[in-house]
Amino acid sequence: MGRFIARRLLLLIPILFGVVTVTFIIMYVIPGDPVLSLVGERYDEETLDRLRGELGLDRPLALRYIDYLGRVARFDFGRSFVTGRPVLDTIQERFPRTLALAGAAMLIAVAGGLAAGAVAGSGRVPWVGKGLMALTLVGVSIPVFWLGLLLIHLFAIKLEILPPSGYGGGSIRYLILPALTLSFASMATVARVTRAGFLEAGSEDFVRTARAKGLGERAVMGKHVFRNALIPVVTIVGTDFGSYLGGSVLTESIFGWPGLGRLIVQSILRRDFPVIQGAVLFMAILFVLVNLIVDISYGFIDPRIRGEGAKE
Repeated sequence: MGRFIARRLLLLIPILFGVVTVTFIIMYVIPGDPVLSLVGERYDEETLDRLRGELGLDRPLALRYIDYLGRVARFDFGRSFVTGRPVLDTIQERFPRTLALAGAAMLIAVAGGLAAGAVAGSGRVPWVGKGLMALTLVGVSIPVFWLGLLLIHLFAIKLEILPPSGYGGGSIRYLILPALTLSFASMATVARVTRAGFLEAGSEDFVRTARAKGLGERAVMGKHVFRNALIPVVTIVGTDFGSYLGGSVLTESIFGWPGLGRLIVQSILRRDFPVIQGAVLFMAILFVLVNLIVDISYGFIDPRIRGEGAKE
């Protein structure tokens, strides 16, 4: 297992190098001049030249790339073209808000998805299981932005029990609607995968053997069926949680949630290249680390996988 972790950490280096390179090139190839975004409609060429010199945009692209690699190696993502603040400070300010939203959404998705999938997969109440699976089809089909608007219309405008948008100083009332919106698709996917895992594991020989030995149905479901059904669920949870941490652009934009996703949208509109590059690199690091944790967790869920990791 130790060699497996070390190998995955080494693979992180070329992945991040590729992210840095691709992001840097794209930023300076796409149409749009960040200097023009800063000066507005009224400007003169002298002002443009002065600003380009101050921002380092008058240097050759290759030199700017080498300089950027050096700064990234020192964990220096530069300063925002718009605010002048260090990019890392801006990310550190926004990330806890995204983490709160991602954690709440994933908690709802896992709890609701596992419960719905277990009920549908156990087959004890068939009509309930069929109804839950029908709801999951809606969950994986409905667009996030449409669901968010529906929830705002229902709970904020009609019922007036929750605020429609904003951060509210971190109040949980402002977190509920964006978390529900963000969790819905993941909850539906987790429910469907859990149900499939229950049905597949329930037909295995070791489950029939456990029942033949007189083990109670609750113990069979909890110790044998549920544990084996968790592995694909962990994969989904890890992937979705990594994308949540990277900033859920649509959800944060709809609800005015000041997280990483909204920061990236605002930075793209303002051509704030350092912020875009720093935020994308930060997202890539988070996504890779979350997937590494998911791979390691397989060994704790299934001892057979742990044994394969040890052999490596």
